[in-house]
Amino acid sequence: MSKTLKSVGPNASLIEGDLAAAISGLKAQHEGVIEVAGPELAHSLTELGLVDEYRLYLHPVVLGHGKPFFAGPRPPLRLVASDRIGENVIRLTYVPA
Repeated sequence: MSKTLKSVGPNASLIEGDLAAAISGLKAQHEGVIEVAGPELAHSLTELGLVDEYRLYLHPVVLGHGKPFFAGPRPPLRLVASDRIGENVIRLTYVPA
């Protein structure tokens, strides 16, 4: 969902209007994973009950600032998997508890 974009490239959807209806429609139309980025969008989808799982990628990098992963209170989560990706990254997969 964007307030400034008018178009997006391939393998992306620009959502306007009712977020819940748009995401539910995408989930019905597509098999597999639908990825979103950004804490505000993820928070909105969490509040609507539309997130099936969260994938957190841990990289050994120290940053001085940035946005928190979860905008607002962190939803209750249950860890369901942890995977090593390459030599430096770990993916943690959570589902809503």
